[in-house]
Order: sequence, then C-alpha cells, then structure tokens
Amino acid sequence: MHAAPRRHPARFLPALIATATVLTACGGTGTASSKADGPAAKVTVTPAAGSKQAKLGAPISVRADGGKLTSVEVKDDQGAKVEGQLTSDGTSWKSAGKVRPKTTYTVKTKAKSDGGKESAATSVFTTEQADKVNKLTNTPGNGQTVGTGMPVSILFDHPIAKDRRAEIEKALKVTTQPHVQGAWGWVKDWSGKDRIDWRPKDYWPAGTKVSVKGALSGIDSGDTGGWFARDYNYGFTIGADHKAVIDVPSHTLTMYENGKNIGSVTGSAGSPQDPTRGGVHTVRSKNAAETMDSSTIGHGKEWMLDSQWVTHLTASGTFLHSAPWNKQLGVANTSHGCFGMTTSDAKKVYDFLTIGSTVEVKGTSNPNKTDVGNGLEVWQESWSQWRNRSAL
Repeated sequence: MHAAPRRHPARFLPALIATATVLTACGGTGTASSKADGPAAKVTVTPAAGSKQAKLGAPISVRADGGKLTSVEVKDDQGAKVEGQLTSDGTSWKSAGKVRPKTTYTVKTKAKSDGGKESAATSVFTTEQADKVNKLTNTPGNGQTVGTGMPVSILFDHPIAKDRRAEIEKALKVTTQPHVQGAWGWVKDWSGKDRIDWRPKDYWPAGTKVSVKGALSGIDSGDTGGWFARDYNYGFTIGADHKAVIDVPSHTLTMYENGKNIGSVTGSAGSPQDPTRGGVHTVRSKNAAETMDSSTIGHGKEWMLDSQWVTHLTASGTFLHSAPWNKQLGVANTSHGCFGMTTSDAKKVYDFLTIGSTVEVKGTSNPNKTDVGNGLEVWQESWSQWRNRSAL
C-alpha cells in the first residue's frame, strides 16, 4: 500500500493571490460602471423645447441637475451662433442677449452626470412675433470717415419709454482706439423722434478708430415703441482735424487745420433781426446745389433763391453757402441767420469742412442756445450738462 501524495500548500498561493487581484479590480470597475449606468444629468432648456410661441423679453437659459454641462451650442435659424456664458460650476448657461421676435433657435447640449454618465440632447423652439418692431438709423454710417466733432448718433423709429432707456443704454457700447472718454445722452431729435448720442468729453483725436455695438435684439422699448429684432455692429474713422470759426462782427470765417490758421474768407452773417446762432455747431450734411426757400424757416414766401456749396449746420436752417445776390458780403451782416459768401469762397469752405467738422460762431447777438437735437449739436452743452442726459 502506498501513502497518498502530500500536496504542498505553496502550490495554491499564486492562484489565491491572483484571485484576490481580480476581485479587487472587478470591485473598482463595478462601482464606476454602476454609477455610469445610473441616471443622466437632467438638462432643462428655457424657453421649452417644441414651443412655437415662446415669450420675448428673456435670455435663453440651460440648467443641469445632477451633473454638469460640458458643452452648450445655440444657433438661430440663420445659422448665427448665439453667445453665452457657462457658470464656473458648470451647472448653468445663459445667453448674452435676449431672444429675438419670430426666430427659431436650436440648442445642443452635452452633460455629464455626477456619476460620470455622458448624455447629449437637442432642443428647438420658436419665439412669438412682436406686435411692433423698433428699428434705428445710425450716424455716421459704417466705414465713413468724419470730422473731429462728430458724435455717435442713433435715431429710433419709434418712441423709447423712459423706464426702458437705462437697459437700452447699457446694451450700447462704444470702443475706441486710442481710448477716448465719452458718454451717452438722450436727445429729442428735431424730427420729434427719440435719439441717443455718444460724444467724447473733448473733440476726437484725428485718426481715432471707433466701433459701436448694440446688443439690442430682444429688448422691449415700451408699449408704443415695440421690440428690437436685431443687434448692431458698425464702425467709422475720425479724419483730419478741420475746424472753422466765424467772427460775426468782422464778417469773417477762418479755417484751422490741426489748430493752424490756413486762411479766411469774408461773408455776411445774420442781421440784428435774425442773428446767427452762436456756440459750436457740427457739420451734419452738405449739398452742392440747393434752393433757399424762405417758408422753411418761418419767413413765408419772401424768397426762393438758388445757392451752391451748401454746408448744413442746424436742422432748422443755419447754413454756410454761396450768396451771389448779397451785395454786402464782408461789409454788413444782412442774412437771415446763415453765413453767405461768394461762390468761390463757399466752395473753399465746402471742400475744407467734412461731415462732423465743427464751426464755432463768436460775437453773435443771438442769446438763444441751439437745442442739442437741432442737428448734431452736442457741443452746445458742457461736459457736465451732457452727462446729465444719461439714463444711468
């Protein structure tokens, strides 16, 4: 009889160690897998998906419960990206602006749950149509080169309610290169419409690049004004420093380039009965040929005269122009408020001054200050007076 062979315990030790390692590994993977197989983060988009008449007046917002947002992409129905900001903890995102009227938005989100589960979703909604849409006209135009006195001027199609002005003003931004200090001010335009202008504290430095952005889409301008349906982005450049000074008693207009006197012309300013408006005016427009109609400035049918090289200052009719019919140019002030010159001198002035150049009238007997909205008359007020026009 032979004894049964003895098994050495050491032969089983590697197997036991290996089994323990596998269990540990399975235990770790099992826990992660279990969390990953748990519920996904709950992502809520506002306005709600599927809406065909989403209300206006609010931004687009995305919130993740039980996890974090890893990606948010929003586009409108024109394919334009909607900018927004994700919070530092990753739980919410909000668009930089508000939703526009009658626009379809597509919101694509990716999220990761607290347990590590990743998910993706797409939400589509359409906003309601506005009863009224407000639009604006900007001056100067995009890409234009203008004089050193030109303000940024925004004219609205419809009224702006006083309680809406602060929000609208906050949505408007002027950026300059180099930096120039300035401020917005609310103005009633000569046409009767609401307007907001931005003027620098002092005249612009020649060569300044100006960028204007208005994040207005989705902002309500009031019951009678309606909603803004788009954003605005444009820019212009400040050209050469050309200014003119009219000395009424001496019947003289002097031109200055970069502060240097480059020549004068003589003419005829407003008579004692219709004295030329004083202060600093801004050239608002120019016209090579124009008919001077007395009825437009309250003088009935007294005259109808053809003039050339007309430089417009106020909206109410203060111009620089040729006056070949005036036999007292350089001798007496006999006009109805304009500054008349010979045709050749009027062309010199017309060619020298650009839109946005300033013309200062000194020595006039007219005590009335020109209203800021009567043209681009932002320099009729001091800096402190101007800043009081802000809604902020």
